[in-house]
Amino acid sequence: AVDDNEIIGNVAYSPVFIAEKPDFHGYILAPLAVKPECQGNGIGSKLIDAGIKRLRSMNVTIVFVYGDPRYYERFGFKAELATHFITPYPLEWPFGWQALLLGEIEEPNAAVNIKCVKSLNNPKLW
Repeated sequence: AVDDNEIIGNVAYSPVFIAEKPDFHGYILAPLAVKPECQGNGIGSKLIDAGIKRLRSMNVTIVFVYGDPRYYERFGFKAELATHFITPYPLEWPFGWQALLLGEIEEPNAAVNIKCVKSLNNPKLW
């Protein structure tokens, strides 16, 4: 998000992988940031909405996020959906692991491990 040629917000979506399912089409929303003095004006929401719209156009089936459920539930993220997908590292706040279904997906019968891109493959980020 840019205002008067200044970056005031940013969101990134990175692919996630499941070794047993090479055709898996999932992403993780991380990170989301808005300058503190610009927060509360809907900038983060607009960034998330635009990202989800773009992911839908790319036929992504699921998006994960690790964050405050009170914030992300407004976009449709649900902790229940994410329970079958195990993060690369233990979570300090497991209730923050959530998912948003964008398309049809076969929910796994058992838990499956997801893998992230190298830049997110750091236990300090989890």
